[in-house]
Amino acid sequence: MRPLPRSPFLGLICVLLLAIISVAGASFALEPGANLNGAAGLRVPILVYHRFGPTVADAMTVRTEDFAAQLKYLHERGYHVVPLREVVAWMRGGTPPPRDSIAITADDGHKTVFTDMLPLVERYRVPVTLFIYPSAISNASYAMTWEELRRLKATGLFDIQSHTFWHPNFKVEKRRLSPAQYEEFVRMQLSRSRQVLDARLGLNVDMLAWPFGIYDDELIRMARAAGYVAGFTLKRASVSAGDDVMALPRYLMTDEMRGSAFAKFIARATAPASVRN
Repeated sequence: MRPLPRSPFLGLICVLLLAIISVAGASFALEPGANLNGAAGLRVPILVYHRFGPTVADAMTVRTEDFAAQLKYLHERGYHVVPLREVVAWMRGGTPPPRDSIAITADDGHKTVFTDMLPLVERYRVPVTLFIYPSAISNASYAMTWEELRRLKATGLFDIQSHTFWHPNFKVEKRRLSPAQYEEFVRMQLSRSRQVLDARLGLNVDMLAWPFGIYDDELIRMARAAGYVAGFTLKRASVSAGDDVMALPRYLMTDEMRGSAFAKFIARATAPASVRN
């Protein structure tokens, strides 16, 4: 059989087709920005604060001026302070946050969250998640009032969530109580906190900070049954793909995290897993 005559335009057509395929392939790879953000190795640190003040009163106090410097540093260096719920959504199969993202939380409901943290949060417009144990609110001298919590909620910058009802040590309670009593105690701590926060503040609480960072499989099971979709510990690590959404790590912020120490910490905590030291 005689071969068909070769078209003089065939070579040009092939070149054009290859060019189109190359451009389309590049567009397909770069178009979904969220996919870039979700590249292997993404790590998001969650910071947890407790109280603030002009001086260091105890191991859980961060100087207010240092917190201000930290927010200024994050803002000027282009870090993304994202709502904690975005991190949780990622862990539950949703879109990952951008690279160089950080989430900020504060535990316990100390009054300095209102007096010291609030003005700085409003200045830099950063989202914060508060984990509250309701038994202290409007009762303990160190704690905020319900009216102050309502004012925080009204800013739109604070998401108020559960830290159990009165911040128990579950290890101690498990040794002290019978198995049946312990299970009932845990259920009360988990459900009562949600009920009070929801009723007082008009919320739908579904996230939990484990008191003292204590958790186990049994506690996780009961937390899920009580309606929680995420839990947070005090393990010093950044959140990365594959972490257990009911035991996500957080970095406890203390007075030592100042100046260059904070800058180095943030750089390490946000570095992709493949390149960090």
